[in-house]
Amino acid sequence: MTDLTEIFTVNIDELNERGLGHSVIWRKNELGNKRKLTLTIPNVLPNEKVRVAVKRPDRRRWRTQPGEIIEAHEDRVVPRCPHFALCGGCVWQHWDYEAQLIEKTNRVKQFLEKENFDARVVQNAIGMNEPWFYRNKMELTFAVDGSLGFHEQGNFRKIIPIETCYLMSTEMKNVALKIGRWAKDYQLPGYNKLKHEGLLRHVMVRQSAATGELMIAIFATEGPDQVTGLKNLIEIIEREFPYVKSFLWMENRLIADRAQAEDVHVLSGREFIYDELMGFRFRLWYDTFFQTNPIQAEKLVELALDMARVQPYERMIDLFCGVGTFSLPFAQRVEELIGIEIVEKSIESAKRNAKDNGITNTHFLARDARRGMDEVVNEFGVPDVLLLDPPRSGAGGKVMRKIGRTKANRIIYVSCNPESFAWDIKQLEPFGYTLETVQPVDLFPQTHHIELVALLTKE
Repeated sequence: MTDLTEIFTVNIDELNERGLGHSVIWRKNELGNKRKLTLTIPNVLPNEKVRVAVKRPDRRRWRTQPGEIIEAHEDRVVPRCPHFALCGGCVWQHWDYEAQLIEKTNRVKQFLEKENFDARVVQNAIGMNEPWFYRNKMELTFAVDGSLGFHEQGNFRKIIPIETCYLMSTEMKNVALKIGRWAKDYQLPGYNKLKHEGLLRHVMVRQSAATGELMIAIFATEGPDQVTGLKNLIEIIEREFPYVKSFLWMENRLIADRAQAEDVHVLSGREFIYDELMGFRFRLWYDTFFQTNPIQAEKLVELALDMARVQPYERMIDLFCGVGTFSLPFAQRVEELIGIEIVEKSIESAKRNAKDNGITNTHFLARDARRGMDEVVNEFGVPDVLLLDPPRSGAGGKVMRKIGRTKANRIIYVSCNPESFAWDIKQLEPFGYTLETVQPVDLFPQTHHIELVALLTKE
């Protein structure tokens, strides 16, 4: 079939799971038969009417940019960033922030209603007074020609070179742009993902809002000794960016397109930076998981503390504890806290963070969730409170049923995915748990993501 271009006027029925427009139309194929065409349309809002161009009409799905907004949403605003239309970072910059919060609250309610929970327990999402420049960590990618930027929306093979970014701090942006110019000056090639050749892969910038310390990590396929001009870059960073306390060169020859390292070289400073949350000091390495929005992360912890109502005589389990973000504030308020995390490096960091902050009533186990809970309950008995902060995919049915069998009086569930959260807590109903309250918190303004804290109590 010859490729054709057809023009359609469509209504945006809803936004999909990635926050992009979704619409369904019917059109005829070459034989005159009607066929369903599902459209994904970025940069639109619910109930808008837009004109789109569709190529290859024989396909069943198509992604296309809106050619014209015929009827705009009343909450549509002008995007702040010049890269918005192409960059894959913030898909909702064209939506008024208060309207974003309403949509995120409704999404949490919809997923709970799907599992037959009463959505009235969901509170309105807590937003930010300043929903910009909130991220303390960003990862940028090199294009084949050495340009540094972000992936194009919907196309991970193409990199959009950037001039600015309204999600990271000015210091982070300036350092990243300086590295990008350095790579261009020395004509250093970016990594070709198809041919698996080239030098430069990623740049990670990380900054502590509390201390101002900044970390840079450059990921490349060769060690630093083979890189032209690297000594000059080190001198520039040390001279122009004195708040950079950790400058790392990461060797990564693996095929997977992730910011990971086989060998770590410290070019300047130390291998970690210090950050603070809720008055506690944490050491952050390049691969340490730490909430990327420190202002809202503190609200998450405060909400969890308020909901849990822990007492000085109680014992507690922190499941998926990471480096102790929730463990340390809770440990100050309970008799004993046991943290469980499968990543051994995170457990090492949690132990070190507890020691650095003078916390002596914690125990941290490098175990998977189910085996770890068995060990803890056998040795310490039934916990009064259990907190879990699982990955985006959720804890899963086996873990949730294991949690139900612990018979903990109160469960605090911290989630970055309301869909997996709703499914997970459904597994607790046979064990006599009731969902008391759900508080969404917006850690990612200008995007479709939402976090939440929930309280479940045992009848």
